[in-house]
Amino acid sequence: MIACGLDFGTSNSAIGVARDETAVLAPIEASNTLMPSAVFFDYEVRGQVLFGNEAVAAYVGQTEGRLMRALKSLLGSPLINEETSLGGRKVPLTEVVEIFVRHLKGKAEAFAGREITTVVHGRPVRFVDDDDKADARAQEVLEAIARRAGFRDIRFVYEPIAAAHHYEQTVQSEEVVLIADIGGGTSDFSIIRIGPQHRSSADRSRDVLANTGVHIGGTDFDTALSLVAIMPLLGLGTQLVEKNLPMPNAPYHELAAWATINFAYTYRNERALAELVALSCEPEKVERLLNVVRHRLGHRLALAVEEAKIGLSTEEQAVMPLAFIEPGLEGAATRIEFDRAIAAGMERLHRAASDCIAAAGLGPAGVDTIFLTGGSSRVPAVRAAIGRAAPAARVASKSDLLSVALGLTQMAGSLG
Repeated sequence: MIACGLDFGTSNSAIGVARDETAVLAPIEASNTLMPSAVFFDYEVRGQVLFGNEAVAAYVGQTEGRLMRALKSLLGSPLINEETSLGGRKVPLTEVVEIFVRHLKGKAEAFAGREITTVVHGRPVRFVDDDDKADARAQEVLEAIARRAGFRDIRFVYEPIAAAHHYEQTVQSEEVVLIADIGGGTSDFSIIRIGPQHRSSADRSRDVLANTGVHIGGTDFDTALSLVAIMPLLGLGTQLVEKNLPMPNAPYHELAAWATINFAYTYRNERALAELVALSCEPEKVERLLNVVRHRLGHRLALAVEEAKIGLSTEEQAVMPLAFIEPGLEGAATRIEFDRAIAAGMERLHRAASDCIAAAGLGPAGVDTIFLTGGSSRVPAVRAAIGRAAPAARVASKSDLLSVALGLTQMAGSLG
C-alpha cells in the first residue's frame, strides 16, 4: 500500500508520497512542489481547466474565463453549498474543489507511478469557530470531496500536528513546543511534547497537550488591507447626494474577500452600481467600482493587495499599481496602516495562542519553543502577537510553506 499526504490550503496546496522511507513532495507544477490553490475555467478553449500559477496567469492575461481561489475558507460556511456560473452552466462549488483535489491526486500518482487510494489529509483545528456541528459538517464535506476524487481510506490530521511531526525530525532535545500554523484561512495552535525520546513512540496522543484554532488567516489580512487602502479609491466611505446617505458597504466587502469575489459579478450588481454612479457625490470613484465589476477585475485587485501585504512583511510601505482599473491609478499603504487594519485579528491570534497554553495546563513560562509555520506567520504583527503568549520561548521556523505537507507525508509513510 502507498499513501499520500495532502495539504489542501486556502492559499497554497501540496501533496507528497513516501519513497524509501523518506517523505517526498510531488512536483505538481513544473518542478515546484507548492502551487496556488487556484482553478481557472477557460471559456476560450471550452472545457479546458488550468491550475495554480497557470490559472492565475491566464486570468491576469485576460483570457476569457473564471478564476476560483480560497475555496477552502468556504467549507464551514453555507456558501460552500452555492453554485457558480461557468460558461453558461451552474456548477456547485464543491465540484470545483473536487476538480482541484483530483488534479493534485493525479500529480501524486504520476510521481509515484501507481494509483493512490489512501490519504493522510490535513485539516484545521477549527473550520468554524464556536460551532461543533458546523465544524463536523465541514470535515464531512471535505471527506465526501476526497472520496469522489478517488480516495478510499481517508485519515484526517490537524495541520499543526503535522507541522510538529516535521519539526520534530530536526530537534536534538526534549521540548514543549507551541506550534502556530498561520495559514490563508485559519490559524491553528497545538502544544506538544517532542524530542528524540518521544518520536519513537507509536502512540503520541499523550504528547499532544492541547489544540485550539480560530478562523482567521492571510486572506482576512488581505481583506482588511483592501478595505483601508484600495476600496476608498472605488468609493467606499463616500456619500450619496440624496439625504447625504453613505454608499452601501456590501459591494466593497464582497470584492475585498477572495472567496466572494465571483459573487459580485452579476448583471443585477452592475445595474445597481450604474444607478449609484448617478447618485454619488463622487461619481468618478464609484465609476471605478463599476468598471471592476463589469470587467471582472476583482481578482487582479486582490492579487495587487496580496503582493502589497507580502511586501509589508519586510518593508515599511508598499504601492499597489492599479492601472488596469484606470491609467495612473495606484493605492498605497504603510506598515503602520496595515498593522492598524489587522489589529483586531492580532488580538484574536494572541488570545487563541494563550488559550492553547492554558488548556495544556501550562503558563507562558512552560513553553520552550514557538514553532511558526504557514505563509502568514511571516507578517511581523502576527509574530509579535503570538510571541506575547510565551515571551521567554525560543522562536523557530522551518519550511513555513511546506512543513504541514511534509509532516502529513511523513505520517502517511508510517502507514505503509
